[in-house]
Amino acid sequence: MTQTPHRPWLLVLLAALLGLPGVSRAGSAQPHAPTREERARYAWLSAEHSIRPLAEALPPPSGYARVPVEEGSFGAWLRGLPLRPAGTPVRDFSGGQVLAGDDGALAAVAELDVGPANLQQCADSIIRLHAEWLWSSGQKERIAYPFTSGHLASWSRYAAGERARVSGSKVTWVKGGPADGSRASFRAYLDLVFTYAGTLSLAAKTQRPSREDVRPGDFFVLGGSPGHAVLVLDVARNSEGKHVALLGQGFLPAQDFHVLSPGEDGPWFSLDASEVATPFWKPFAWSALRRF
Repeated sequence: MTQTPHRPWLLVLLAALLGLPGVSRAGSAQPHAPTREERARYAWLSAEHSIRPLAEALPPPSGYARVPVEEGSFGAWLRGLPLRPAGTPVRDFSGGQVLAGDDGALAAVAELDVGPANLQQCADSIIRLHAEWLWSSGQKERIAYPFTSGHLASWSRYAAGERARVSGSKVTWVKGGPADGSRASFRAYLDLVFTYAGTLSLAAKTQRPSREDVRPGDFFVLGGSPGHAVLVLDVARNSEGKHVALLGQGFLPAQDFHVLSPGEDGPWFSLDASEVATPFWKPFAWSALRRF
């Protein structure tokens, strides 16, 4: 008889969904060192990090249950997103504090590096997380994102040693070095994407799902210079058909990706109005909803 492999993250999700003991309904999950499986699923983690999986740390409101997601999907992966301990402030790429740990608009901070340059901003943070999911799920050949010019930058091409030569709106790919599929090369590739992609390319080159089908992994984006984008990290509904969501963002300047909060009633945003209002930016109309 084949034994089912041990999956701590799956047990956490089931506990969060069913309200089982071990997951506080108040979201007071205790931080822990990442397991070997968590380090495989979130490849940037090191053993020194202290984390809380999102589904464990931020349970849905009373009367709501998380919507089903497909196993192995981007949305399922986001439910295990590692968060830093409660009360952690948001810091920018240079280490300066942007939001205090007790700020009313802040629910949690993701354990995700920003990098030393002012690159990983709002749209870039969403691209980063999507690319990391593809990396960890064995779909590296699908890692490809368009520049604002419309030219596609694929990881496969970059890993093969090609480099983008950008002149105005013209992009050509030339041989620039040896093949390198390492994590360090992957981070350099992402910085290239962050430099030439943004809210405009994210809005233009992604799908438009319906409001009724909003799911974890979707995002709201308003293209512009500047524009803004927030990621739908999770969705829950109640017996009356009302929906709420966890929303996360990066921002200007490049800073820690963080989970937002609408106020004192907890981190979940209502999805029942004609617009989705978030802190720090104008409300998103449903026409701004996108999906990779």
